[in-house]
Amino acid sequence: MKLLRIDASSRIDNSDSRKIADQFQQRWQKNNPKGSIITRDIINTPIPHIHQKTIEGFYSSKEQFNDELISATKLSDQLIEELKETNILLISTPMYNFSIPSALKAWIDHIVRINSTFGIDEQGQFYGTVKNVKAYIITSAGAVYNSTEMKALDFLQPYLQTVLGLIGITDVTFLPIEGTTMNEEVFKHSKQTISEIINKL
Repeated sequence: MKLLRIDASSRIDNSDSRKIADQFQQRWQKNNPKGSIITRDIINTPIPHIHQKTIEGFYSSKEQFNDELISATKLSDQLIEELKETNILLISTPMYNFSIPSALKAWIDHIVRINSTFGIDEQGQFYGTVKNVKAYIITSAGAVYNSTEMKALDFLQPYLQTVLGLIGITDVTFLPIEGTTMNEEVFKHSKQTISEIINKL
């Protein structure tokens, strides 16, 4: 068994999402003592945003590749290989301005790649090629997004659900920590609920 962990919180210390991810990892290691873990702390070791040559490489055939395109897509190749070889994808991320941090978007832009993690069939429909990966997404937010009005402001969960589904990861469990700065009662309850879920894994 393999676990790929992505940490996207700019807070290295006192990050709620990182702390819960630590709990998840410890539980997973207990259940899978011979399992292997790859950790991508994309804050301490940032993923660069894609640039022109990266995009050219994404849309070039292997016959068109030269040294420049090979170099421009090397990191994408590595990140995709990590993803395709894992069994469990664990993402810990805060909500920034109702969506995901730019650091996480940079990782996504490298792994969502035409003819590598998704394709388009003859009917013009998308299909994913990343198979047998289950995702757990630990999120943290200062507010509480359980009302109709607040849910309309949550672009994080629907975006991640959609983009992971595009590449074939449809088994996705969200573990949201809410009220971190606005509602202490909800904050404590959400952490307790998530801990109980993790302990049952």
